[in-house]
Amino acid sequence: MQMLTMQTGAALASRSDWTVLRPLLAQSVVQTLQMVLVTIVIGGALGLVLGVILYGTRPGNLFENRVVYRILDILVNIIRPIPFIIFLAAMQPLTIKVVGTSIGTTAAIFPMVVMCTFATSRLVEQNLVPVDHGVIEAARAMGASKLTIIRTVLIPEALAPLILAYAFLFIGVLDMSAMAGYIGGGGLGNFAIAYGYQKFDQTVTWTAVIIMIVLVQVVQAIANAIAKRLLRR
Repeated sequence: MQMLTMQTGAALASRSDWTVLRPLLAQSVVQTLQMVLVTIVIGGALGLVLGVILYGTRPGNLFENRVVYRILDILVNIIRPIPFIIFLAAMQPLTIKVVGTSIGTTAAIFPMVVMCTFATSRLVEQNLVPVDHGVIEAARAMGASKLTIIRTVLIPEALAPLILAYAFLFIGVLDMSAMAGYIGGGGLGNFAIAYGYQKFDQTVTWTAVIIMIVLVQVVQAIANAIAKRLLRR
């Protein structure tokens, strides 16, 4: 249905015919927000867990385990550098098995969540490493369990930089959602390509670009305000 709507719009839309383009733009914004928010929530949560495990299993940390850390470290290093457009193609067989299709917004969300999980895990690990070990050792000396230390000491101590890291992650996920247009995922990326680039209409293309810029600015401003407030405590 989604693809039929976009195809019908492509057939009807003429250069800068905003009577037709306006509802398509609104639909694209909704699709982008859907892909980004679902990916951030699920991939961000899974990435936080994986990042904590990466940090905790590092030599000298709470759950020190060189074998587990090395395996996870290699896995993250393998997946993170893959360009997302290639990752989409590589994940297609698994996406079909899990989602039932390789076309559409839902099919785009699955590989986005997988990539986001691994990207987030490294960001989380990097922001946990600078936490003062003295604070952690003090909590351990007071008899706090390892999970309690993670929940009440480690993550709160790194909360401000973690929030900024997730704001940075939002930009990456938004970029992934734009590339998802190549598999019929819809969104602003597909709108800019189908009704802007392919029709040589810079107005349409820049409308999509400006909306993306506004989304990034809003999220970054909110993250900066929250991080600033946390650092003052």
